[in-house]
Order: sequence, then structure tokens, then C-alpha cells
Amino acid sequence: MRIHHRLMIGLSIWIVVLSICTDALTVIAIPIDDEENLLQVHFINVGQGDSMLIETPEGKNILIDGGPPAAGDKVVNYLKQQDITTLDLVIATHPDIDHIGGLVEVIKQVEVKNIVDSGKLHHTLTYFEYLKQIKQQKIPTTIARESGEKEIEPELSLQVLNDYGIFKGNNESSIAIQLSYKEIDFLLMSDVETKQEMEMIKKYDLESEIFKVAHHGSDTSTSEKLLEEVRPEKAILSYSVENDYGHPVGATVDKLLEAGATIYSTARSGDIVIGTDGYNYRVEISGKDRIIQHRFG
Repeated sequence: MRIHHRLMIGLSIWIVVLSICTDALTVIAIPIDDEENLLQVHFINVGQGDSMLIETPEGKNILIDGGPPAAGDKVVNYLKQQDITTLDLVIATHPDIDHIGGLVEVIKQVEVKNIVDSGKLHHTLTYFEYLKQIKQQKIPTTIARESGEKEIEPELSLQVLNDYGIFKGNNESSIAIQLSYKEIDFLLMSDVETKQEMEMIKKYDLESEIFKVAHHGSDTSTSEKLLEEVRPEKAILSYSVENDYGHPVGATVDKLLEAGATIYSTARSGDIVIGTDGYNYRVEISGKDRIIQHRFG
């Protein structure tokens, strides 16, 4: 996993890092041996919210969250751009509007085979519209539970690290996921908070090359202890430049930089796509600015 990847980078034997800039796309390229068996994870720029698309080597499509309601059409169009007409699985990490709002439009316009939901109830019109669409489309739905690794395809597995609890709030009930493909791991934290981070540290090996930062970089998450366990190489922040919450907070950005992570944000980088053959990975962005370089980025 990490040892193999870091040794190759540290020794500089054959990995060359290039920055190739065009008007539309920047590619941070590391040679990938097996282009035909790529896992691609897309961090879609939905403004102040979260949405991720996973394209597996064998052609399965998984959508995690859909951003706020205003992002619904963006997500649907993004799927069309990838020639995706069917989603094998949609994961709704928790019922906050900035995570499930866009899923209403997705469910209306795209065939969804299965849904995994947090199970956390929420009394909002957006949440009820989301449930209404699931019922109308007759989509099989299950509630996420913490579990051992579940193999999606050969050498590709998904593990639920946090789930709903009756005394937990929405963020605390967020579905946190570790996605592992051969030697490369993605840790996708949704909006979990520090208490859940501590519980996860006790139970799981969280070391991951790619770290989707919890709660848009809020001060409720991303403790130093967690970063010591994860040791991220790349950190992804999903937020809008024009948000009313101060996301991401300077302290979180500082901690990520001190942990040695290169930070990409949807606010600056636009849509972010990480492709991996399970041994190396490359990062592609649609925006102009690649990383946050200081605490006020």
C-alpha cells in the first residue's frame, strides 16, 4: 500500500511528475502502467456541498451524494459527459441539503439501480422530496452499517467506517467510506466530526493516499490525530468560494499542509478527477488553480 508508493516517489527511480497546462485541463501526471484497468474517482464541483462519482475498472458507476438542489442539473450533465446513463449505486451519506439536494434531480433523470442511505431521518422538504422520488422510481434502498471490507470487483473494495446512531446528529451519522484499489486508498469522510474520527482510529487502519476532507474543511473535523493516522498525500476540499460558513477554516488548512498533503479544492480546481491503476495515480482538474498554498487560500 503506502510503502510501495512512497518508496518509488522518494527514490525517483522512474516516476516523473509533470504539470501539463491547457486552457481546459491541468494534469498532474505519474506514469500509469495499466490504462485499461483504471479506477476513476471524480470530485464534482457542486459549490457548497459534496458529490463524488466512482467509475470502476469493470464499468460500474457509483455516485456518492449530489450536492445542493441547485447542483442537480450540473451532476446530471456531468454524468452525461461521462456517457453514464445508469448508476449501479447511489450513496446518500446523510440527509443535509448540501448532500442530498441534487440527488432529487439525479433520481428523476438517471436510472438508479440501488440506493444506500444513512438511515438518519430529517424533517425538511428536500429530504421528503428525496424520499418521494425513491418511492416513485421504486429503487431498492438499504441502510448503511459499519462492516468489513466488501469486494466490489477483484482487488477493489469498499468499507463503511461510520454509520447512523439514534443519538447522533446528521453529521455524526454520516456514512464514511474507505475505497481501496490494490495499493491505493481513498478515505471519504462526508461530514463526520472529531468524535467519530476518534472511534474510527480505534477500529480501522485509516492510512490513505487520497483524503476527502470532512465537512468542507470545518473546525468540527480533521483532527491532528486523524491526520497522523491517515498520512494523506492528496487532500480534497469541496466548498464554494462564496459560502457563509468560513469554509475551509484556516486551522484545518494549516493542519493539512503540516501533514504534508497537497490540497485541491473544488472552489479553485473545479472538477477533480483522480485516476489510478492501483499502484500510481494522476490528478486532473478543470479549473485554473491547483492547490491551496496558504491558510487563506
